[in-house]
Amino acid sequence: MSDPAIVKHSIEMSADNLPVAESCLRNQEPIFDVLSKELQSGSVVLELGSGTGQHAAFISQRLPQIRWQPSELAENIPAINAWREHVKAENFLPPLVLDIAQDLWPVKQVDAVFSANLVHFVGWEKVRSMMAGIGRVLRTSGLAIFYGPYNYNSEFTSAGNRQLDEWLKSRDPSSGIKDFEQIVITARKEKLRLIKDIDMPANNRILVMQKYA
Repeated sequence: MSDPAIVKHSIEMSADNLPVAESCLRNQEPIFDVLSKELQSGSVVLELGSGTGQHAAFISQRLPQIRWQPSELAENIPAINAWREHVKAENFLPPLVLDIAQDLWPVKQVDAVFSANLVHFVGWEKVRSMMAGIGRVLRTSGLAIFYGPYNYNSEFTSAGNRQLDEWLKSRDPSSGIKDFEQIVITARKEKLRLIKDIDMPANNRILVMQKYA
């Protein structure tokens, strides 16, 4: 996340008139590499904060054995639908309108939950609501997978992440890169335990958590 163009998550239109976020183009392959190893065949995966829908399109085409359930705020649903219509993958499910802060989520039990670049875009109150929601809909032994930048021992891991944090707080003072240790503690309250912390390109990580009984 060190490139300012990525920091701003600028969205352009592709030659097919589809919304494209440059950050997705850069990270979708390494994210897929991890998910292809972590997700079991037959899984229903709920994606939180699906954005443009690019991850849903990219992964659903390459993992036809899973069912990918995107979700987003209402204003972003048309972009996801555009990608869904473009790829025509049967396992790319119709997107759900979902705000992670709401108490009742429009989805029943799922096998896994995934989010990319969501945790640092919202404040701690929404992160706690998100974890509580995940705790409600994720089956026992299911996985919660979070991609993005994190601080360790309250320290930024790169100058680029520090710049990203400054930009995030300029648009929303409650947002910003979260401390890894606090994420783990918050997740544990919802019976989610960390099982993997995976190094990713551009000073990002993937945290894999599993729900226990």
